[in-house]
Amino acid sequence: FQSIHPSQLPPAMTSILSQLDASFASLESSLSAKLAGRDPSSSSSSSSPISYDEVLPALEKMQHPLGYAWSIASHLNGVKNTDELRKEYEANQPKVVQASMKFGQSKVLYDALSSLRTSWETADEEAATSSFLAAQRRRAVSNTLRSMTLQGVGLPVGSPEQVRFNEIKLRFAELSTAFSNNVLDATKAFGLTVTDPSDVEDVPESALAMWAEAHRRFLVKEAETEGDEEKKTEAEGMEVDAAKGPWRITLDGPSYIAAMQHMPNRDVRKKVYLGYLTRASEFTASEAEAEAEAADNKGEETKEEKAPIGKNNVLIIEEILKLRKEMAGLLGFDNYAEMSLASKMAPDVASVTNLSNLILEKALPAAQRELAAATDLARATGGPEYSESNLPKLMPWDTSFWVERLKEKTFDLKEEELRPYFALDAVLKGMFGLIERIFDVEVRDATGTVEVWHPDVRFFTLHDESDEGKHIASFYLDPYSRPADKRGGAWMADCLGKSEALGFDVPVAYLTCNGSPPVGDKPSLMTFREVETLFHETGHGLQHMLTRATVGDVSGINGVEWDAVELPSQFMENWCYDKPTVYGFAKHYQTGEPLPEEMFEKLKEQKTFGAGMMACRQLLFGMMDMELHSNFDPNGEETIFDLQRRMAEIYTPYALPVEEDRFLCGFSHIFAGGYAAGYYSYKWAEVMSADAFGAFEEVGLDNEEGVKEVGKKFRETVLALGGGVAPMDVFKSFRGREPSPEALLRHNGLV
Repeated sequence: FQSIHPSQLPPAMTSILSQLDASFASLESSLSAKLAGRDPSSSSSSSSPISYDEVLPALEKMQHPLGYAWSIASHLNGVKNTDELRKEYEANQPKVVQASMKFGQSKVLYDALSSLRTSWETADEEAATSSFLAAQRRRAVSNTLRSMTLQGVGLPVGSPEQVRFNEIKLRFAELSTAFSNNVLDATKAFGLTVTDPSDVEDVPESALAMWAEAHRRFLVKEAETEGDEEKKTEAEGMEVDAAKGPWRITLDGPSYIAAMQHMPNRDVRKKVYLGYLTRASEFTASEAEAEAEAADNKGEETKEEKAPIGKNNVLIIEEILKLRKEMAGLLGFDNYAEMSLASKMAPDVASVTNLSNLILEKALPAAQRELAAATDLARATGGPEYSESNLPKLMPWDTSFWVERLKEKTFDLKEEELRPYFALDAVLKGMFGLIERIFDVEVRDATGTVEVWHPDVRFFTLHDESDEGKHIASFYLDPYSRPADKRGGAWMADCLGKSEALGFDVPVAYLTCNGSPPVGDKPSLMTFREVETLFHETGHGLQHMLTRATVGDVSGINGVEWDAVELPSQFMENWCYDKPTVYGFAKHYQTGEPLPEEMFEKLKEQKTFGAGMMACRQLLFGMMDMELHSNFDPNGEETIFDLQRRMAEIYTPYALPVEEDRFLCGFSHIFAGGYAAGYYSYKWAEVMSADAFGAFEEVGLDNEEGVKEVGKKFRETVLALGGGVAPMDVFKSFRGREPSPEALLRHNGLV
């Protein structure tokens, strides 16, 4: 990774795409001849049918160089974002999209796959599905045909409909990249310096240290911008005093959350909250666009004639929604949600709504009780500014602060007291111990054996204990927040997937988090939520790395329906409350003392604290997403923010958005990720993940042999089968029945 430079991207893409174009033309010619009953190698007729190896494996081999190179560029764009990389990425993205459309709209390829599926259907059914390999191949063919249908293969070649469809696809790529960049830029641009110690009274030391260090980095960056080397050197060498400040609050995850939960000054909280909720909106766009124009004018390159997309994500969202509706119509769907659900487990919008409302029925009363309790505490202990006459109800920038105070009062336990027991290295060791315990897989640290994109990045290898320690997978871990060049959130992506066609037997994953970085001489001391996030992303990684599927299109997470892909990730979070697991890592980073027993018991009791509000929040996001893509008319009078309020009145009526709320402008999951009309997947999959963990609970979490046996079965089904088997069949193979929401409601204390 250290060897890669953005300037290498254009020649790489030119070479790869040129070779790909020639190879695909040759494949189409060969398949056309076969379909016409001719021998591709001569002019004579041929009666031999098209074989599987002549289609998907051949296609996978020719597509791999592009997919691999572009995935690296995409990865770096997310974790090491620079102006130069952005420029090259955006310049080459249309070419990559066009190549993808060429595959997706190839009539010859579609007919060849259809012919293959027909030949299988007429063959002996039992023989065709008697092996896992055969099942994978059938799923891969079926998934590819469905994908090609959704990519417009049915549109007449050269027709106005196809031309317009392809224009929309290209525009989508531009808009989603611009959306993501705007969020990153707006996040980087915000900073609030606090100098008055009374404003940070009772704020945890870890947050103060983080903010004080952020202020030092700000001074260094400011000096760099001004070209003042003396000032820069002075800032680099200044001693940071967490107790005295100054402190600089930013919008990257650890900093923002700490401010919302611990900053006692309401005015400061409000500024930070609105800074976060107005990112990349009309409130910040003018200044950002002026800065971008000034930066462009400094350059010597001729500016393109094409109008820039701009920094206002409101306009981008409006265009995306119009284009999605239009694209769905071109393919014969009533709306984009129907098109999205065509490749998911959920059969229709009504099914998603029904599940959401089932959970809401239990979650909403709990959420209202939780907020009432937090409000009562604020009234009783917060002073005159929280009196009912001065503040009829808590504002959004108050809620997290008082919920945190209520949690501390209820359980007599502060988050800051837990952090010394959750040092990253110890958490990793404990999590790896769990993986070995239930999946019989050893994780070894191999940092330093490969190049990485940042000094903080680690590298690990997985070894199968049941197969003499065989090396079966590897992964990179990028654990810390870096607001200067790394997008927010947490995610898993594949670097290399298992594939027989490509000869890859050792999959490699990227696990990316935005956790609390080390500060001064202290290691990364994680919040418990950050611990859960690490377990979550590792769950995704395990499904990618422990797959037995060898057909590339369905190995690991490939080919898994989107609303099932969160099953292993959310499943892993449950182990954060399992005593042997927690005591495998919860040791004080200085003394090595284990987490006191009473603290662990309080930690377990906290699991369902605030579960009502958290569930309602997730339901709001999922149903707001679904409504935007089903019933919303992007050309109508209702605005996207009117819709947000309308949905909030159903799912979070106790916390309606304020006038300035522009949450949607930062909702990257649905406007710059893969979750459009699919955010509900978190709750849909959580039903399965909770029920899956229930299998371990049923044998008894203290029953070591029972846990190992169930863990083996989980590995052999959920983690091993990948997309090679339909997710409902995978779940039934593990659990012996279909999933029930009962475990989810029980785990959340909502029964």
